[in-house]
Amino acid sequence: MKYSETVKIVKINGPIVECENNGYIKIGELVNVGPLKLIGEIIAIDKDRAVVQVYDDTVGLMVNDEIIPSGHPLSVYLGPGLLTNIYSGIGSSLKVESKTGFIERGKWEFPLDLKKEWEFEPIMKEGDKVFQGQKLGYIQEYSIKHYIMVPIGVSGKIVKIKTGKITIDETLVIIKDLNGENIEVKGYTIWAVRKKRPVKKILPKSIPFFTGQRVLDFIFPIPLGGVAAIPGGFGAGKTVLQHSIAKWSNADIIIYVGCGERGNEIAQLLEEFPLLEDPKYNKPLMERTIIIANTSNMPVTAREASIYTGITFAEYYRDMGYNVTVLADSTSRWAEALREISSRMEEIPAEEGYPAYLASRLAEFYERAGYFETLAGDIGSITAIGAVSPQGGDFSEPVTQNTKRFIKGFWALDRNLSYAKHFPAISWSMSYSEYGEDLSEWWKANGNIDWLKLRDEFKGILLESDKLENIIKIVGFESLPDDEKMTYFMGDLIKKVFLQQDSYDKVDAYSSMNKQVAMANILKTFYDDIKNKLKTGVPFYKIKEMDAVDKLIKIKFIHEDSEEFKNTLDDILQQLEEL
Repeated sequence: MKYSETVKIVKINGPIVECENNGYIKIGELVNVGPLKLIGEIIAIDKDRAVVQVYDDTVGLMVNDEIIPSGHPLSVYLGPGLLTNIYSGIGSSLKVESKTGFIERGKWEFPLDLKKEWEFEPIMKEGDKVFQGQKLGYIQEYSIKHYIMVPIGVSGKIVKIKTGKITIDETLVIIKDLNGENIEVKGYTIWAVRKKRPVKKILPKSIPFFTGQRVLDFIFPIPLGGVAAIPGGFGAGKTVLQHSIAKWSNADIIIYVGCGERGNEIAQLLEEFPLLEDPKYNKPLMERTIIIANTSNMPVTAREASIYTGITFAEYYRDMGYNVTVLADSTSRWAEALREISSRMEEIPAEEGYPAYLASRLAEFYERAGYFETLAGDIGSITAIGAVSPQGGDFSEPVTQNTKRFIKGFWALDRNLSYAKHFPAISWSMSYSEYGEDLSEWWKANGNIDWLKLRDEFKGILLESDKLENIIKIVGFESLPDDEKMTYFMGDLIKKVFLQQDSYDKVDAYSSMNKQVAMANILKTFYDDIKNKLKTGVPFYKIKEMDAVDKLIKIKFIHEDSEEFKNTLDDILQQLEEL
């Protein structure tokens, strides 16, 4: 039997289809199902049957319809033209013309423009010896140099290399490999989404992933190549926070995976992203963004594949030496897709109906992130941030709990904070970061502060302030001694001055490292000084009424490079001396 030989459908259960096993079908193989040639993937094989998950609506399929095996796994096309575009969960282009506004069943659009002309600038020359992953040349794609690399598994000598105007469908480079065969390198490559792209070495994560959000960068930071989760109930601000991270982070490439999100949210995203100005290049943010959309009304099986498509795109750009951020929104709805597929396959369910392999699937995604030395010797990273949407905001449910096993940054959103207009609504009591020791040396070298000690002191004040808040509800604020009044007051000040940020304010929307250090230092100085003043008998009400308090609250709206910022800091220090 050959791959072109068809097999027949024997059972249909929604997106799960059973067919004959011809003895040649493989796990993970791509197939075309039925008269419309719907795309599917082999996910299980028994003695005489194989199970296919179909990435489309199976309405109209019948028993004895034919399935055509392809001989290759679910793969994506990687090359110039990915940026600015939107793709389905299985890598099909969604920029299609449709009179109805809906995507036709069985329609798969090639993701890259094969006719567009690009300017190819070679780095290597004929006669050069090359190895897998090495950069052969580049195509300037907006502000990003898109490198054409030696295919994985190929080493040898360059026989021919083009220059100038090219299309990605033509042969750009011919390499004579070690066996004497000529390998043609085109402008694009193909890679199976469930297979990791290789690297030379995994490196320690010691450089912060900056988002411009003080609560994340200073209190709960992660490094480049780190992994974090953003759990929160409906309306807590997950999507808005991810948009802020996409705009302000120190990543070169942004990959947004909307797996199971509402269609109107993706539509809003497509409207907003082209309007967002990229602060890095002063151009539209979409020019270094890829969007993968599998909305809640799209086939549930394609939702399962979408995060693997996203992380494969990320590995491709990482191999060029870029820092890539993958934003998955949300992994809860991705897990729901796993649950539905598992139940249709009649597998034994685990907690709350999720399959027993939920944890291992989450691990497959998060463990492809990291800080790496590429095969070419460059440094690249993938920072993975997954939103989690627990029903009713219950963080004890299986997706949140299993996610916590594989992440070290937990940015828990509190709906009460969002209702109180405190944004980002990151809970300082439930959130945590386990990357403190990894990043402390970087802060000492670049921020010139004992960051870890100062961060822990702020967290301690916040937690003590929360405890005092419960006491105040019973006995009242005035019943507290002055030192406890000061602790509660300082906790409130840290929340208003440091943790709360206005994403619509031109200055406060982004806070640089220098500004964060300056603000943290002045808060620390203020706290230490007034503690000493209390010991010398200065009453608390005099401290609370100081003009310096108002200046502290307003300092975040002043640009750190301005003379006003410096003068404000000096005024606060002067008032403390005069107290």
